[in-house]
Amino acid sequence: MSDWHLHDLAEISTLSPRPDIRLVVTDLDGTLLDDAREIHDEFWPLADELFRRGIVFAPASGRYYPSLRQKFDAIADEVVFIASNGAHVVVRGTTYLADTLPRETAAEVVRRVRGVVGAWTVLCGTRSAYIEDDDAAFVDWISPHYPALALVDDLTSVDDDVLSVGIFDSRGAEANSLPALADLGSSLRLMATDPRWVDVVSPTADKGSAVRRLQERLGITPDQTAVFGDYLNDLEMMSTATYSFAMANAHPLVAELAAWTAPTNTANGVVRTIRVLLGLPDPDD
Repeated sequence: MSDWHLHDLAEISTLSPRPDIRLVVTDLDGTLLDDAREIHDEFWPLADELFRRGIVFAPASGRYYPSLRQKFDAIADEVVFIASNGAHVVVRGTTYLADTLPRETAAEVVRRVRGVVGAWTVLCGTRSAYIEDDDAAFVDWISPHYPALALVDDLTSVDDDVLSVGIFDSRGAEANSLPALADLGSSLRLMATDPRWVDVVSPTADKGSAVRRLQERLGITPDQTAVFGDYLNDLEMMSTATYSFAMANAHPLVAELAAWTAPTNTANGVVRTIRVLLGLPDPDD
């Protein structure tokens, strides 16, 4: 970590002039959400303040759009959703970007993972998410993230545009399932979002690309953007914003790329940092 990372919110409050923040993008799990995967109560009045100031708020997650929307249902019409690790961007219920995975590539991933002991796949389409195995451990893991989930006989025969293929690996993805996909690197992108979970997306899809597209559409610059993340699927976002924050609990590679450090997700770090950036009092003071 470079010596110009700032850890103290009091130092952020001394920035002059105060940042003209127009866009706030944040990861969810390990970032905005606490360890119970809940949004802190103090987020909701802050969201109202963001909207009052005309600041765009965009949750960016590996989660499937219906799951992401479910978390923000009360304010969904005011939010820009960056779902499926940047492959799907939705504004007021309308798809702005869908960077889909070729169906044959998705089918090849499914076929290969079928041969890996302890690993299962979920196909994320534009209309639904699909599984072909109802193993209890697998379903328990994915159910909170995929509220729209269909059990089918064969994932390779699903008639839907594919946004991503998720791999749940009970034995650890890095050592178990990822080697089976290693030679497909030119036709897909592998994103580890947890030691037991990997998202397979289009080679041109990532959160950073989605943020840049959004900035271009809205006429917002990196100097007007704040992003927050904690894990490897957040790496590309760090270069899109002058105010890029790694959570104090972040993966070391994210911390290395981010310009700033925010308090941990369990310490309500995203909300506290946004408030200080906007010149509002830190609620924990």
